This record gives sequence, structure tokens and C-alpha cells, in this order.
Amino acid sequence: MNNDFYQKLGRNIKARRKELGLTQQQLADKMDISLNFMGKIEVAFSKPSLDTLIEFAKNLDTTVSDLTRFDNEN
Repeated sequence: MNNDFYQKLGRNIKARRKELGLTQQQLADKMDISLNFMGKIEVAFSKPSLDTLIEFAKNLDTTVSDLTRFDNEN
């Protein structure tokens, strides 16, 4: 997948995290990942595995489908 996918994914993760009022640190702690990795995913420097993406969906009370839905993007 191209980097554009991961940039949009990161924006969706960040938006959902903020909707829930969570900081990067709080979400990283819930997921047992480093704050550094959390931040890198949100800006597409790191690409999460499918398992990690599933954990994001669980911890953000959403679905993988919603996190990867980009139809509102340009």
C-alpha cells in the first residue's frame, strides 16, 4: 500500500482518539505500545500491522473498516 493510505489512516486514528478525549500517551498506555510508536503511526512514519490496527479499533471503540474509510478525503 502506498504512503497516502497510511497518512489517511493516521489522520483517522488521531481524529477518533481526539473525539474520545484521549491523549497519545493515554492511548499508547491502553494499547501497551510506546508513545513514540503511537506518534509515528499518526504521522505515517510507522505502518501498523493488521493486529495493531485491530487493537486500535478495539481501543477506540470503532471498527477497522471505519478507521480505513477515506471517502470524506479529497
